[in-house]
Amino acid sequence: MIADLFADLWAQLIPAALSGWSMAVLLASSLLTSFITAAFGAGGGVLLLGIMTVYLPVTAVIPLHGVIQAGSNAGRMALGLRDIRWPMVLAFTAGGVIGALAGSQVLIRLPMGWMELALGAFILWACWGPKPTLRRGSRARIAAGGAITSLVTLFVGATGPFVAAMLRTMQLDRHVHVSTFSACMVIQHGLKIGVFGLLGFAFAPYLPFLAAMLAAGFVGTVLGRVALSGLSNRGFHTILNVILTVLALRLLFSGTHSLLAG
Repeated sequence: MIADLFADLWAQLIPAALSGWSMAVLLASSLLTSFITAAFGAGGGVLLLGIMTVYLPVTAVIPLHGVIQAGSNAGRMALGLRDIRWPMVLAFTAGGVIGALAGSQVLIRLPMGWMELALGAFILWACWGPKPTLRRGSRARIAAGGAITSLVTLFVGATGPFVAAMLRTMQLDRHVHVSTFSACMVIQHGLKIGVFGLLGFAFAPYLPFLAAMLAAGFVGTVLGRVALSGLSNRGFHTILNVILTVLALRLLFSGTHSLLAG
């Protein structure tokens, strides 16, 4: 009886596009990548994005990734609420609204192949490209960063490295950095969810899947928060970059094939 109930519940969690094994891999990935971001400050969102492109239709990846990342960052935000620098978050939000509105006008005209190429190129840049070096940020610069990254996130999904680089110029304490970064990302992913919803993406069939991914991500966040002060970055980013590079090359191949076939 208990086994049958578990099987029925498991079946309800799995979207039509996924197998049971794929669902298990994605749940484990949500936990792991939330742990990575909570413990190391960034990196998990890009890795989860790359893994999701293997198992889900590319047209569904960015909106679903947005919901999962909003929930994951909300968990980190709640755990570090007292460390958030709210004036920075408000400035980021003001710019983010402008960027999301501008990006929505371009998004509806973008062929799927180009989106795959944009995702692949972005992931490669996040791994190996030069990171932005910004001067110590004023509220105006933070608002500008919010506008640019909120526009870009509609096409590449995970703009965490950009936002993290912007906040790094503020020379914040590590806990303050992670908490403020999480609050900014909740805002940005929330705007992205709203844009895709207005453009007609159907979130409803994925709700059980998203709930399971969010629960797994929260567990990873709690574990990562505990480990935040005791982990070393040595060797971690090299391994992460190799994994992401393989996923990015797959996207570039797929996108090129789609455009040539079209």
